Amino acid sequence: MPVSASEPGGPHPSAVRDDRQPGLIARLSAEALGTLFVVVVGLGVAMFAIPQYNPIPASLAAGLALTAAMLAFGYLSGGHFNPAVTVGNAIAGRIRPVEAAAYIGAQLVGALLGALALFGVLRTVPKLNGTQAAFDTVAAGFDARSVIQAPLAGVLLVEVVGAALLVAVYLGTTAGRNPARAAAPFAVGLSMAVLLQLGQSVGNAPFNPARATAAALFSSPDALGQLWLFWVAPLVGAAVAGLVFRGFAHTSVRAGSESGDPAAESADAGGPDDIDDIDDLGDVDHLDGDTAAPASAPTKEPAPGPARSDEARDFFDKRTP
Repeated sequence: MPVSASEPGGPHPSAVRDDRQPGLIARLSAEALGTLFVVVVGLGVAMFAIPQYNPIPASLAAGLALTAAMLAFGYLSGGHFNPAVTVGNAIAGRIRPVEAAAYIGAQLVGALLGALALFGVLRTVPKLNGTQAAFDTVAAGFDARSVIQAPLAGVLLVEVVGAALLVAVYLGTTAGRNPARAAAPFAVGLSMAVLLQLGQSVGNAPFNPARATAAALFSSPDALGQLWLFWVAPLVGAAVAGLVFRGFAHTSVRAGSESGDPAAESADAGGPDDIDDIDDLGDVDHLDGDTAAPASAPTKEPAPGPARSDEARDFFDKRTP
């Protein structure tokens, strides 16, 4: 039976935390919905961009959409919304491989639903040359499909480096021992915005395989033929970031154990068994100063002082005239 806050000895309400992890269906639904939002804004703003009517750049809009999605749904699933982020978490040991595969499937479903929604909107606009031409403007590509005619090697390098940086920011800001992890949505969203500013000028590089797939499926056939690059490159970058993060975690564990500090050793543990960090984004401790001490903690009573000093004082008081 829950202990009432008014009962003596019961825990303070601020000290009670629900550590139960949401079910897999809830997490997959959150991933699908968040990815849908990211794709609709990321592709839609760039697709319908008119300079005099759209003062916010498409890259900034996509970053803000990612921040909003992480704030809204991150407490359920961790707020990946990107297969590269999921792969980075899996390699870092923060999510089971089977669940990572399910996450990627949910992200693809959400991305395709988002692209389908944009396709429906485009079909209602009579003055457009066609839906395929509209999606061609936002589909990722290289060589002839790049704005600056960037070759395959250049786009590949940008995707690898950009995805590695994005995943590194996610893993670092959502780590359980990071005191600023409440600001993770803003850090990841701003990182995505600045990276997209670079990626769009090179070849509409999205650093998100789900978003790249959604755009390619509704674009020209040659965009679909180049889609492989925008899966391989970001996943390689995510793997690099995940391995580096995993190495740092193990290094911290060894340093804590060698120094004889069990608190540091337990706080820095981040090996493959640490799979419950999946929702670190929403698992923020509330340090409000009112946390009650555990009810089971024994209360120490002050030890009685020696009686000899009191007897001596009484003896001299009686002798005093």
